[in-house]
Amino acid sequence: MAKSNFKRTKFACYVAYFTMSSVFSLPPLLFVTFHKMYNISWTLLGTLVVVNFCTQFAIDLMFTLFSSKFNVSKVVKIMPLITSLGLAIYALFPMAVPNYAYVGLLIGTVIFSISAGLSEVLLSPIIAAIPSENSQKDMSTLHSLYAFGVLSVVVVGTLFIKIFGAENWAYITLFFAALPIIASVLFMKSPMPALNGDSSSRKKEASGKKILGIALCLACIFFGSCAENAMSNWISGYMEVQLHIDKAVGDIVGMALFAVLLGVTRICYAKFGKNISRILLIGMIGASVCYLVAGLSPYTIPAFIACILTGAFTAMLWPGTLILMEEKISGVGVTAYAIMAAGGDLGASVAPQLLGVIADHVSLKTGMLVCSVFPIFGIAVMVMIRHFLNVKKDA
Repeated sequence: MAKSNFKRTKFACYVAYFTMSSVFSLPPLLFVTFHKMYNISWTLLGTLVVVNFCTQFAIDLMFTLFSSKFNVSKVVKIMPLITSLGLAIYALFPMAVPNYAYVGLLIGTVIFSISAGLSEVLLSPIIAAIPSENSQKDMSTLHSLYAFGVLSVVVVGTLFIKIFGAENWAYITLFFAALPIIASVLFMKSPMPALNGDSSSRKKEASGKKILGIALCLACIFFGSCAENAMSNWISGYMEVQLHIDKAVGDIVGMALFAVLLGVTRICYAKFGKNISRILLIGMIGASVCYLVAGLSPYTIPAFIACILTGAFTAMLWPGTLILMEEKISGVGVTAYAIMAAGGDLGASVAPQLLGVIADHVSLKTGMLVCSVFPIFGIAVMVMIRHFLNVKKDA
């Protein structure tokens, strides 16, 4: 099928990824509100993040094992509608039964996390499979739209709460619940490119080097996801509780700038980027420094700046690993992307939960310091990747 026929498909993927950002960015924005309104502990709030990414992890594993059993075209059409359903329950259940608000938050999280898992497994390989003169640009653009979606959620959500009050948080959640329907409508008439499967002949051809490459990429995306999501999930609470910055200022200036740097860095790579392995190594080093400053600095301004800069340094750690895998390892298909999504989702569940537990027992500042181990381990992984994966992908 001609490349031009997939323009609608590519646009649908972009819209789906943009709207999917509310699943990840809206709940952390409301953590302090939930803590105050419903007396939910930081540990339980961190558990919502774990449930989110563990559900996604389960979806990733399903596609890893049974990718050939799913009708991608049908699944991708209903995927955004599942997001809308989950966010609607997330908003309406606590309104109806405030004494059991956490139950509603938990149920809603499970439902919209199913859709989030499907998006991680399907959207990246769909973009990679669409004929393009610059597939790296398309992949980086896809992930940059997630960042700009986060920015939109933070700005709109924060302004809404500031104007109408935190007690009306459910209404802005319902607004974001309606947006994924647009992506579903776009997918209805969008053709799907042929995705690389994992036939038995391809599996037999898997070499030791290919297995090692996938394992190293899996470790890279795990530690990169830990570094990105620990900060993105807790930056709002950290600035308000630990740095004593007004919530509106912390969200709009802090969390929003984190998202801006996340998106701008990905856009810059899409336009000018090359040598992705070097970019990943620099990202791990920079993220390590940012977490150490956030955890050790006794001053507000350096800690504030470190939190924001983490967005730039972690921006390419997830999409960059996918680009690296495509570039260095031949014959990757949906299963390989599902494995990468599983590693990323596992990291995105472990790190925020760990930070939440440490915040309950010690402080958020100490949690930031402990989380510096993730990008530090990521540096070691990148050194190994640069040593072992030095052969270009087969034509």
